[in-house]
Amino acid sequence: MSAPSSLPPAQGENPAPENEGLAVDTGLKPAGPTPSSSRFQVDLVAEAAGAADKTLASGDKDAPAPEGSEQAAGGEEAKGRFRVVNFVDPSGASPPEAVPAEGFQNGDTVMSEGSLHSSTGGQHHYHYDTHTNTYYLRTFGHNTIDAVPNIDFYRQTAAPLGDKLIRPTLSELHDELDKEPFEDGFANGDELTPAEEAAAKEASEPKGAVKFGWIKGVLVRCMLNIWGVMLFIRMSWIVGQAGIVLSCVIVLMATVVTTITGLSTSAIATNGFVRGGGAYYLISRSLGPEFGGSIGLIFAFANAVAVAMYVVGFAETVVELLSVDCIMTDEINDIRIVGTITVILLLGISVAGMEWEAKAQIFLLVVLITAIFNYFIGSFIPLQSKESQGFFGYDSGIMMENMGPDFRGTESFFSVFAIFFPAATGILAGANISGDLSDPQLAIPRGTLLAILITGIVYLGVAISTGSCIVRDATGNDNDTRSAQIMANCTDAACKFGYDFSSCKSDDGLYNCRYGLQNDFQVMSIVSGFGPIITAGIFSATLSSALASLVSAPKVFQALCKDNIYPGLEMFAKGYGKNNEPLRGYILTFCIALAFILIAQLNVIAPIISNFFLASYALINFSVFHASLANSPGWRPSFKYYNMWVSLAGAVLCCVVMFVINWWAALMTNVIVMGLYIYVSYKKPDVNWGSSTQALTYHQALTHSLHLSSVEDHIKNFRPQCLVMTGYPNSRPALLHLVHAFTKNVGLMICGHGSRRPNFKELSNDQTRYQRWLMKNETKAFYTPVFAEDIREGTQYLLQAAGLGRLRPNTLVIGFKNDWKDGDMMNVETYIQMIHDAFDYQYGAVVLRLKEGLDVSHISEQDDLLSSQEKTSGMKDVVVSIDMKDSDGDSSKPSSKATSVQNSPQFLGPTEKSPQTLNVADQRLLDASQLFKRKQGKGTVDVWWLFDDGGLTLLIPYLLTNKKKWNDCKIRVFIGGKINRIDHDRRAMATLLSKFRIDFSDINVLGDINTKPKKENVTAFEEMIEPYRLKEDDMEQDTAEALKASEPWRITDNELELYRAKLYGKECALVSAYLTAKCGCSLRW
Repeated sequence: MSAPSSLPPAQGENPAPENEGLAVDTGLKPAGPTPSSSRFQVDLVAEAAGAADKTLASGDKDAPAPEGSEQAAGGEEAKGRFRVVNFVDPSGASPPEAVPAEGFQNGDTVMSEGSLHSSTGGQHHYHYDTHTNTYYLRTFGHNTIDAVPNIDFYRQTAAPLGDKLIRPTLSELHDELDKEPFEDGFANGDELTPAEEAAAKEASEPKGAVKFGWIKGVLVRCMLNIWGVMLFIRMSWIVGQAGIVLSCVIVLMATVVTTITGLSTSAIATNGFVRGGGAYYLISRSLGPEFGGSIGLIFAFANAVAVAMYVVGFAETVVELLSVDCIMTDEINDIRIVGTITVILLLGISVAGMEWEAKAQIFLLVVLITAIFNYFIGSFIPLQSKESQGFFGYDSGIMMENMGPDFRGTESFFSVFAIFFPAATGILAGANISGDLSDPQLAIPRGTLLAILITGIVYLGVAISTGSCIVRDATGNDNDTRSAQIMANCTDAACKFGYDFSSCKSDDGLYNCRYGLQNDFQVMSIVSGFGPIITAGIFSATLSSALASLVSAPKVFQALCKDNIYPGLEMFAKGYGKNNEPLRGYILTFCIALAFILIAQLNVIAPIISNFFLASYALINFSVFHASLANSPGWRPSFKYYNMWVSLAGAVLCCVVMFVINWWAALMTNVIVMGLYIYVSYKKPDVNWGSSTQALTYHQALTHSLHLSSVEDHIKNFRPQCLVMTGYPNSRPALLHLVHAFTKNVGLMICGHGSRRPNFKELSNDQTRYQRWLMKNETKAFYTPVFAEDIREGTQYLLQAAGLGRLRPNTLVIGFKNDWKDGDMMNVETYIQMIHDAFDYQYGAVVLRLKEGLDVSHISEQDDLLSSQEKTSGMKDVVVSIDMKDSDGDSSKPSSKATSVQNSPQFLGPTEKSPQTLNVADQRLLDASQLFKRKQGKGTVDVWWLFDDGGLTLLIPYLLTNKKKWNDCKIRVFIGGKINRIDHDRRAMATLLSKFRIDFSDINVLGDINTKPKKENVTAFEEMIEPYRLKEDDMEQDTAEALKASEPWRITDNELELYRAKLYGKECALVSAYLTAKCGCSLRW
């Protein structure tokens, strides 16, 4: 028999029958077959094609075949060697309880999504496991708990197209041999497995969501947004100002910017799955949450304000048409009234659902295309009645006259370009609803680029057409004709048609003409075959753009809120209906749009919106450049027609265009983006999207590390890089805080830990867990555990292998062994040899001693205790006081009740549910462990610099006193000298310290350092070492050697004689240094 399923049922449900490949959860919990004792035992499977009809169909057997049954494979089920394998019927037929045939591929594979809906609308969970499932059995001929390649193993955690499944780990594969049989046939009891979580989530999601293809979802939307009102009421004016050539240049410049952005968008969209959120999703997943969060917010806001801009444009046209005989109040209030009614109707279409909105867009596109064709048809039908208004049909003379520019007033090339460019800001209309596209990776590139091409051609065609058949100025008066006598002196293009429009031109260069390219915004209506269709086209362009923006803004904002980048906006992440419609976002967008509609001035609204869109385009282009520069293996878009340098040029162009359009709006946009970027960077959202920022950071770190390794060390660049033997980082806080005080932003700090547990999985988990703990506590350090038999072996491993290149430790930091007199002397020997190992590896050594000790690991929940102490005032009183109301808030004065209960103090944790009792020693240890985390009072750092050790003894105190918590402490230096040369030695040391540029408060010369020790001190020393002497003269040589080998810490007579001069001579002195401050802290230096 094979091993039982490793995928238990969902929580709250009974497991499915074990012997079914895909079984409907009926609520019954059969005992299941007896699991195998080894995963390497295989099932006998009929390989021949005809064997399929001999196997049991899944779904109609809830228990294993009884012993002796004809259906048993091999006939010996009781022996536990074989079991019945359930295959899906290849014909697709299945009993009523079985899985429908549509769920299988070719009749032999299981459903990929892991769940189905019943015909009655209920949910059934299908347990997908590699033992009872025939997929792996037919692939390899036997069952295995290993998994074949599957896209579900590579999904992001919350991917919309399915959930990430966890493949079996090597540990699970290895441990399978040691597993005991499970009581009910399930490996993990009733716990929910990743596969079943995916199945449950997939089954709970609403079905039948409307998804759009590339034409309806992207092409139509982009074309409607790009063909805005600019096409009908501003394009002719642009041609009149800039001429045909420069108008084409303006269109081509805008097209170049949008094409580069379209290529960059296509590259990002084809580099993995694309969820809803449009520009926000593309930027945030490429550059990270900082840029994505800032752009996402202003992009959603820009789309909301764009609704107002388009609606105001529509309302202005309506009011202008009705102004002759239908004015309700005045022009501004009429625009507000019409705009409010319009945006309410658009909101109703949007809330009705994406399907209705898409149908409305198709209708508006048909009207718009009809209007465009209406114009081009009319341009080929010149009428004499239209000649007085400047339309004469296509003529080479008119074309040549309009070829060059004729800027009037304050207009220039860049001002005209700024007026046109907002027409090109609709290229992300399709990408903004990426969550509603059936295949975003195909739809976004194809639809966006084709829309840019089609709209660009139409804009060029309109520019050339209007410039070739309409003159710049016309009076509209049929009587302005030229006489035959002065026809020879006429130079204007209209002259050869018999018209003289000079009557509206004054001698000072001013014009008061009503018609022509320069004067009439509705000139395309005059040219068209049927004028009202152009008006309908204007309505279609404005309403379609408003509708697209009204849909885009809530979709982008919903995606932003789902990622929880900005706290407090989670309520807008909720969706409703089968399409997960952001109804709350619709209401918010409606309110923003209505507020700007009440301004009723188009020129006030337009500039800032264009800059917001351009900022998004710039970051999309920069995302592609950044991802390509990072050279991450994960950057491999299937869309190949992009170039990193072209994308960078596109980003620069977008920034330039921002300032060309409106410099103050560009500055304001940049300030807002940077402000939001700083805010998100400060908040540090807990997300990991594998952004190119992370990839580039790694690339730069690797490059700089390699470059640093090629440069030799220099004394001026020396900095203490410490290997701190903390064990678990939270077990010795004082050691961690002190080293962090002088290595923060200066040097490397590695928390080393030699673990005796040979479980490498736990070692890896510990590494991840405590590295996060360090980051959470804002400690800039690395945690590196190694497996070792003792602390010396672990330290040796770390001394040799810790670090990378020049980023390697050069100083070993350990705690003082307080129990060296009372503990096991072999441990003391190991401790001493560890320090010698550091010297052998050319490391410096720092030993920290606190009389209370360093290790707080024996105190359970010490992290909670310490964090609670930091947050609560007067916590010393709380710790030793039963009644918190009696504490006076002064940590230096215990409360009245504290003295009576010091033997049994209580601590009430944050939950105040179960008070933890701490004895006085542990409480003092906890207080001492936070010694170097506090602000140090005024005092001195005493440095005993007796021998020249390279300056490390002086460098560390200097680095300490430069920190904010230590800047009230002054350095005091103690040196050795002679009594008759104290002043000379002090001046020499002061000169040396001044050359080192180290400030000091005092220099003390120890003039009696050469004095011989007193007899009582010598006697005390000999009594102290007496228990540790070998006394080899009192025993046989072999016995002495054996004892020395087994107890290497013993002192031989030869060693004592060798160091007699140092121990009993003039050089013997008790050297100690204390760092003393008003806080009462002291450490041996």
